[in-house]
Amino acid sequence: QVELVESGGGLVQAGGSLRLSCAASGSVFAINGMGWYRQAPGKQRELVATISLGGYPNYADSVKDRFTISRDTAKNTAYLQMNNLKPEDTAVYYCAAERLVGGQYQYDYWGQGTQVTVSS
Repeated sequence: QVELVESGGGLVQAGGSLRLSCAASGSVFAINGMGWYRQAPGKQRELVATISLGGYPNYADSVKDRFTISRDTAKNTAYLQMNNLKPEDTAVYYCAAERLVGGQYQYDYWGQGTQVTVSS
């Protein structure tokens, strides 16, 4: 089993920055990719960014050039640097970790979420 604990959320004005962290513990050897998802009130959870075990990032179009995902495999921690935040970035942000399930990789571990609120 893997436990993911997020930190770093909060309230920030539009144009500001926040850095989210996600610390993994437990059976971390099973983790492949790590990622960040978000869910705004009344909306479905959506992908923000993912990063492979080899460090290759992938971003949603809405956050490209503003957000940067990274990971420190030695510390079993993933980060999301968020710059030039917009009110539409307001959401609960969830950390996720990918593992092999039935021959396919899928995001199977989830953190409890951290609130990010961007005021206009």
